[in-house]
Amino acid sequence: MADIAKIAEELGKLTVLEAAELVKQLEEEWGVSAAAPVAAAAAGPAAPAEAAEEKTEFDVVLTEGGANKIASIKAVREVSPGLGLADAKKLVESAPATILEGAPKEAAEAAKKKLEEAGAKVELK
Repeated sequence: MADIAKIAEELGKLTVLEAAELVKQLEEEWGVSAAAPVAAAAAGPAAPAEAAEEKTEFDVVLTEGGANKIASIKAVREVSPGLGLADAKKLVESAPATILEGAPKEAAEAAKKKLEEAGAKVELK
C-alpha cells in the first residue's frame, strides 16, 4: 500500500502535458483506452436526469369526432385558427388526426378541454 501512495504522490506532481503523455504511453503499452470507461461512467448518471424532466410540448390528437360533428368542427377551427371549414371537417371525419403539434402544455390542455366540451374525444401525446 505504501507503493500505491507513493505513485499517487508522484502522479500529483506531473504537469498536464506530462499526464497526457503518460496516458498515451499507458494506452500504447497496455492496449487500452482511457476515454471509453470515462464516457460510459458519464453517460450513466445523465440518462435518469433526462427521464425525470417534465414534458413541455404536446401533440393534440383527435381520436373521435363525437356525435355532434358540427360542434367538433367548430371547436377544431377555434383551436387551429388557420384551418378552413373544409380542412376542419376533413380532420374531424378522418379521426384519429393530429390537431396541434408541439403545443405548450397550457395550450394543449385548453385545446383538449374545448374539443371535449364539443363532444370530441382527444388525447395528449
